Amino acid sequence: MSSGTGRVGTGPGRVGAAAVALVATTAEVLAHPELDEGLLAPWERHRLAGIRVPARRDDVVAARLLLRLCASRVTGLPPRDVEPAQRCPGCGRDGHGRPYLPGRPGLGASLSHAEGLAAAVVGPGPVGIDVEPLTRRPGPVSVLRRLLPHDEVDAACAEPDPGPALLRLWVRREALFKAGRDDVRLTTWTDRRRAAVVALAGADGADGADGGAAADGAAQAPVPSLSLGQVPPSGR
Repeated sequence: MSSGTGRVGTGPGRVGAAAVALVATTAEVLAHPELDEGLLAPWERHRLAGIRVPARRDDVVAARLLLRLCASRVTGLPPRDVEPAQRCPGCGRDGHGRPYLPGRPGLGASLSHAEGLAAAVVGPGPVGIDVEPLTRRPGPVSVLRRLLPHDEVDAACAEPDPGPALLRLWVRREALFKAGRDDVRLTTWTDRRRAAVVALAGADGADGADGGAAADGAAQAPVPSLSLGQVPPSGR
């Protein structure tokens, strides 16, 4: 298992009156004193058994634990008493698909993981979050044009370095897809300390959030224990 500093970073932290979003490295999550793999439900551990790559397995564990930490901050329950579930909106079966908190229909939940990074959000209404390494470059462009608005892809490709612009478009699309809505507030930012690009959909009333805005410099340093950092400044 990966090891880390035992601290979890935030971005944008407390995003609303009852919404919390967290971003961290996998190592930070796995080293957090309140989080360990034993918190996962049997059905989650069963799914982990099918992941053969240790680093990817750690990422999945970290994202699921980070979701519990978000839910703990929102509900006031200790992480061990938070039991997220998953249900597929397509087939209606449990155990995969969109996460949710049983017994709390007013709260949305979402998680993401990618190459040593984890992110999660819990808040009122539909929410979605996506995290990707800064170095990732989605493509090819012909495929992106089938998945994203043509004008936005063309505008990104017209930039001197299209890669970062296309990556921002991709995480935004993924966050909206996870929220299940296209008409929710959308915020993107860069966590440079963790070399990550993050998009958050939903969490209406997010402090400092601006629909479609990109915020740089969010959560440059980890914060101790369960404390939450400040919302990143918004701007294009």
